[in-house]
Amino acid sequence: MEREKTLDLAAELEREDQHKRASHSISAVQALTNGRVWYLACVGFALAIGLNSMAFWMPQAVKSLSRAYSNTTVGLLVMIPHLLGLVVMIFVSRSSDRKLERRYHAAIPGFAAGMAFVVLGATRSPFLSIGLFCLVALGIYSFYAPFFSLPSEFLTGFSAASGIALINSVANLGGFVGPYAIGAISRTSGSLYGGLALAGVSMLVAAILMLLLPKERRAHAG
Repeated sequence: MEREKTLDLAAELEREDQHKRASHSISAVQALTNGRVWYLACVGFALAIGLNSMAFWMPQAVKSLSRAYSNTTVGLLVMIPHLLGLVVMIFVSRSSDRKLERRYHAAIPGFAAGMAFVVLGATRSPFLSIGLFCLVALGIYSFYAPFFSLPSEFLTGFSAASGIALINSVANLGGFVGPYAIGAISRTSGSLYGGLALAGVSMLVAAILMLLLPKERRAHAG
């Protein structure tokens, strides 16, 4: 029985792959110039700013909440948002797969993370700040699975490999720019939270871009 289910699933995946190849036949080079791929790359750029800003600056932000916090305490507190983000990410990903819906499953967590980043500057309460960082983490992590499911919906084979590589390359640029920009803003303003607001704006931009994602146009081989 289990073997039959596995064979049925493999056959269904093969049919889907054949359908995509027939209706989305573009080369690897065409994928690199595809407007939809570049649109997703821009989303990835904004998303990576939020992710890397959280990863680089959350420990320092938590450390600044109280002089009594040791490095061990900071490490334990920072672990909480990441663990919660992992759990919520699994549920959001499963819901996205079950409903075959990507746009809102990515955009809604993105808005939550963006607003939490912005509100962080308005509180000095350790409890509330950790709660907001939890919202940041679960929002960013939940964004990723629906987002990276999109390229495989219109790209296959070598075109998928080159398209996803391009999206990741542009996103990595965002991951490089974000933390440095936050550091520069923090030094200028004298407050780390001014820089984190930039990450919040970036996440809001990513969420808006997801909502405005153009409907897929099927490409055919020239």
